[in-house]
Amino acid sequence: MATSDHARPKRVAVFDFDGTSIDGQSGSLFTRYLLSHGMLSPLRLLRLVWWGIRYKLHLPYRQDEARELVIGALGGRTSEEVDDLMARFHDEALAPLYRPRALREVAWCHEKGLVVLLVSATFDAIAEVAAKRIGADGYAATRMERDEHGRYTGRVDGPVVAGAEKCRAVQAWCNAHLGVGAWVLDRAYADHHSDTPLLEAAREARVVCPGKTLALGAKRRGWTVLDWDD
Repeated sequence: MATSDHARPKRVAVFDFDGTSIDGQSGSLFTRYLLSHGMLSPLRLLRLVWWGIRYKLHLPYRQDEARELVIGALGGRTSEEVDDLMARFHDEALAPLYRPRALREVAWCHEKGLVVLLVSATFDAIAEVAAKRIGADGYAATRMERDEHGRYTGRVDGPVVAGAEKCRAVQAWCNAHLGVGAWVLDRAYADHHSDTPLLEAAREARVVCPGKTLALGAKRRGWTVLDWDD
């Protein structure tokens, strides 16, 4: 991505969250969490299931839709209440799912002088807690819109940070925090074939416990495949 002719650029290591840093998918787990706490109606759940079916079958769908359905279930609560709920969800449901090898890899990157960035399609309130948990220097995740009173409107604020948007989110964060032309994407760690653009943008791609599609792509490109399942 970015380089500099005047100074040695900061080396950045980017870690995907779902399926890479944790052994699970935060979106589906948060849906189950809301359902188990009586915060999700059966009708809204059916709409989320239908979205998931379209996603799996590569039928037309909107990335925004699932996030809006989930946040819409929390209408009437302040943004502080929603953020606190997401933090509790992280601590109760996601904390046990962190891959020990992912945490060790983050520590290793820091030892080598790399800046560590967590990037994810998950809600930014969850990513903020997750970044602190793994020891990342920052995070880029999907933001939800707030109104003039600070309450969530139920709409996504900007793009969902998935697929090629992860590259753009990484570039925006690094330009803002490290400086334009003052950094280089040295390493990227990811598990899903939709993360291919991010992996391609890095000097070194690290494919973590990939599915079949990404595993084949990694073999074709000669990328390193890591088994972080314990």
